[in-house]
Amino acid sequence: MGDIKQVIVVRTDLDMGKGKIAAQVGHACVMGAEHVRKSHPEWYKEWWAGQEKVVVKVSGIKELQEVKKHAIDLNLPWSEVSDAGHTQLAPGTTTCISIGPAPENLIDKITGNLKLL
Repeated sequence: MGDIKQVIVVRTDLDMGKGKIAAQVGHACVMGAEHVRKSHPEWYKEWWAGQEKVVVKVSGIKELQEVKKHAIDLNLPWSEVSDAGHTQLAPGTTTCISIGPAPENLIDKITGNLKLL
């Protein structure tokens, strides 16, 4: 199966502060891990030992939606984070998505060309 990792894809067009980005990435990590714990327990169990995570960036919602569509096309688990709107963003603003935890070779087909945040 290969290594298991989780990738978080963050929008950079929202001008979120560092703390806001950290919180949104945290939400994505937890949501994605819980999804995979239920849907692919074997991936989750293997991932849990090291919890490999990579955070990459996209320029805006259109690019984020393309990444999400590619994950869906490859039948990979994904989770989307929408902000509650209590601080910097309007309620319902999609800030990031998680892909996986899932096999690295599959995730890399989607996110391998994206730059690290």
